Amino acid sequence: MSKRLTLTALLLLLAHTWVQAAPAPFSLWQSKLTGRYMCSQHKPGDGWIWHAGPFNNAGCRAQ
Repeated sequence: MSKRLTLTALLLLLAHTWVQAAPAPFSLWQSKLTGRYMCSQHKPGDGWIWHAGPFNNAGCRAQ
């Protein structure tokens, strides 16, 4: 039973490292209404169009 428990723990540890998720990249969005820009990880809504990206920070300055 000890070998089985050790093998299960090892498999769970390996599965945990494979399932690590990365954060979503940031994109620069432009308003269709006012022309203003906004940096966001997700589309703000229907009134916005994608302008540039992906960026690795919330300032949308470094690619």
